[in-house]
Formats: sequence, structure tokens, C-alpha cells
Amino acid sequence: MWRPNFNRDYGSTLLGSADQSARLVRVRVQSILTVAVVLANLIGIIIAVGLGAVGIPEPSLLRSDLVYVNFIGVPVYVVCALIVGVTVGTASTVKAVRWSIDDEVPSREDARRAKRAQRRLVWLQGALWVGGAAVLGLLYGLVDPSLIPKVVLITLMCATVVVAIAGIYTEILLRPVWARIMQAGLGLKGSSVRSRAVNSWIIGTGIPLTGITLVVLFGVLRPETSKANVLVAVTVLAVVAGFVGFGSIMLFVWSITGPLRSVRNAMTAVRHGDVGTDVDLLVYDGSELGELQYGFNTMVGGLREQERMRDLFGKHVGRDVAAAALRRDPELGGSERVVAVVFVDVIGSTTIAEKRSPTEVVALLNRFFAVIVDATERSGGLVNKFEGDAVLSIFGAPVDLDDSASAALAAAREIADGLATDVPELSAGIGVSYGTVVAGNVGAVQRFEYTVIGDPVNESARLSEVAKDDPRYPVASQRVIDAASDEEAARWTLWREVTLRGRTEPTVVHTARPPLVDTRP
Repeated sequence: MWRPNFNRDYGSTLLGSADQSARLVRVRVQSILTVAVVLANLIGIIIAVGLGAVGIPEPSLLRSDLVYVNFIGVPVYVVCALIVGVTVGTASTVKAVRWSIDDEVPSREDARRAKRAQRRLVWLQGALWVGGAAVLGLLYGLVDPSLIPKVVLITLMCATVVVAIAGIYTEILLRPVWARIMQAGLGLKGSSVRSRAVNSWIIGTGIPLTGITLVVLFGVLRPETSKANVLVAVTVLAVVAGFVGFGSIMLFVWSITGPLRSVRNAMTAVRHGDVGTDVDLLVYDGSELGELQYGFNTMVGGLREQERMRDLFGKHVGRDVAAAALRRDPELGGSERVVAVVFVDVIGSTTIAEKRSPTEVVALLNRFFAVIVDATERSGGLVNKFEGDAVLSIFGAPVDLDDSASAALAAAREIADGLATDVPELSAGIGVSYGTVVAGNVGAVQRFEYTVIGDPVNESARLSEVAKDDPRYPVASQRVIDAASDEEAARWTLWREVTLRGRTEPTVVHTARPPLVDTRP
């Protein structure tokens, strides 16, 4: 059967699987968070430089009197802010989720602390950029106060971009932590799919549109601004919007495709008939997608329980009877069917019970029943009853057989051979009959069972008594032989006529043993 291999990862090869070692988890979490924070800030820095240099050209920052600010003040603050943002932010976050790295079960307070740490890491980046707006605004303002609005505006716009990117990044990269929290049954309320989409829009559309609007506004308010500068600024912002927008969309897609892909693959497994525990998904997303993963697990759990009940039902009443009952609501009563019946009865069961312990008797009978069940099912029949130390098998109900008589005769021969080989401690009489019975549900509305009632059942039981004279060979009535195929009938030999118990007319009996002359009267 097709087996899935998707349910133990976090939707990305970058994050590894849930089965990785604690040391590898620590390395992945800390290194990936560091890279994510640096990358988010680098994106903000690149956008800020582009907007400051050409995106919003007036008032210009590329002046000789701004050399010290541009090449000393700005780099120093950027480096310091990066160091603080990376070291303090990642260190505090890793400390807050140490229980996950050490493979411990989280408490409710651990879960709250982890969520606070993720938010703190994101807002720390925003705070550093807001601090940058104040510091850089002051530095540029000391040279030219007219630069303050431009510097502050650009820095705050980039701060919004960095916070949005860092929020999506960290929520994705901390999936191993969220998974442990949800596995502990503590729940997790993360950002919704809608908020992630809004963040992507802010990064790729909202900020560039704001920048374009301000460029046009500055051009209107400052008559000395040339149309060429405005055109260049709008073009730069449009290019930035294209690249950043594409990146933000890909980031958004990354955040939702992992959970969706896992559910899709798991649905494929279920469609292939696999509802085992290996299909259960690892729930790691705190949004509606995590609820989807959890809902899938709940659904598969229900299917698994249903399959277990179906299997138990089939084992108790027979798979064919169970299937018929599940297809339509079973009702009391039945219908006439032409079937073949095999009855197998142990010889000397009282003596066996007397000489063996109950446990030994049950084990012996289970081996005995296993031979009969295997032979019956291979021939397309149904083991209808276990009557103490006897078994009743039906061929032709509830599922029709093209040649039920031949199937029953073949099963009887196989049972006789199987008992002689696999259960030599027991001997049994095997009788086969054929005819019209009423097959259906018998009992009360509250409790009933599927069975067959009619003369062939009684006849097969009586024939099993006759077969006890020589239990090596099953016996069958004339009407079974007449109904069977020529090939199967040729395997049976006319034995004798006998008046069965409870009857007045003799019954012609055939046996599966080689031809012999019956010397009895």
C-alpha cells in the first residue's frame, strides 16, 4: 500500500522533521532565526537606501555636507542595531523556547512565554527602526532641518516592511515550537491567513503606493522639483514595488502551502485506503490552516474508528453480512434462497473437555475453527455459526454464487484434509446439503442475527452424524451432487442409502473417498 512520508515535517525542508535530534533542533532554530532577522533588516536597509538616494530625490541626501552622516553616522547605527536586533532578539527567543529544544513537554506558561518571545523579537526590530528614525532624523536635521521629514518618513516606511516580513518569517520558522505546544493540547492562536495576506499587501503594495503618493505630493508642494526627478522617483518606487511585492507574495505563499500540501497528500493517502496512524498530520500552524490540519486528523480518527468497527462487525457476523447490513438498513425477516450448506461437528467433544483444561480446549477449538473459516472463505462461502464445537457454513447467501453446490463440496473436502493435517487431535463429521432455505435476520428488533432456516440445514447436521463413521471423509446428499458441476461430482462416490435421524425416507449419501463396496445392510 502507498505510504505517506509527509506527516512528520513542518512543511519545509528548511525546518527538518519532528524526528530530528534536540541538538539539531537548537541549531536549526537559532541559525534560521538569525538569518531571518538579518535578511528582514537587509531588505529594509536596501529599500531605505534606494528611496533615500533616488526614490525620493528631493531634498537630496547625496550632498558633500552629509558625508560624515552618510558614511559614519548611518553605518554605525545600522551595524549596532543589527547586532542588538540579532543577538538580543534571537537569544531571548531561544531562551523562551528552551523546553522545545530540550524535548520537554511545555506547560501553559511555556506556551505563553513562547508566543510573547516571538512578538517581542518582531517588535524589537520595529523599535530599532523607530529609534533609527529618531537618531538619523536628528543627525540629518543638524545639517539641514528640511531633511528631517524625508529621513523619518523613509525610515518609518521601511520599519513597517521589516516588521511585516519578520512577523511572517518568525511564525513560519518557529513551527517546531508551535507543533509541540499544540501536541501538548495547549492550543495556539497565531496570525490568521487574512492578517498574513494583509502584511504581504503592506509590504508589496501599501508601502510603495504610499511612497509614490508622497513623491507626487512633494513635487506639487515644491515647485522647484523637476518633472524628471518625479518620473525617476516613481519609476524607482514601481521597480521596488515589483521586486518586493513578488517577494512578499512568495513569502505569503510559503506560509500557507506547507499545511495545505500536507493535507492534500494526506487526503491522497486516505483516497488510497490508508487510514492508519501514519496518516495523522503534525499540526504546527496557529492559523485556520492549523485548524484544517487538526480537523483532518479528527476526520481520519473517525474513519479509523469506523474501519475498526466495520472490521469487528465483519469478524462477528461475517464480512458479506456486514457489507450487506452497511449498504442498507437491516430488517427482520428474510427471503427464499437456494444454497448449499456444510455442517462440521466435532467427535467426542465431551471427552476432550474432560481430559483438557478449558484454556487448552479453547485453543484447540480455535485451530479447528481456523481451518474451517479459511476453507469456507476461499470457496466464497460464509461461516454463519459457531455452535459450541460445531460450525455451520453457507454457500449462496447473502452473496450469490454461480455454483454454490460445487463450492460447498470443494470446501468440505478441503476442510477434511486441513483438519487431518493441522488439527490431528480432533476428528469431525462433515455433512453437505443443498436446497431452498429462508435467509435473513431472525430475532427481535433490539437484537437479531443473520441465519438460514430450512431443511438443508437440518439435513447437513444429520449427515455430519453419518460422516462420524469415518471422519476422514465428508459426506453429501444426492441433491448436492446433482446440482454440482460434473468435474466436482466426479470426485464423489455413491456410498449408501441411510435414513437420517428424524426422517422417514432414506437419503442417498455420497462420500469423497475412493469407490468402495458397502457390506453393511
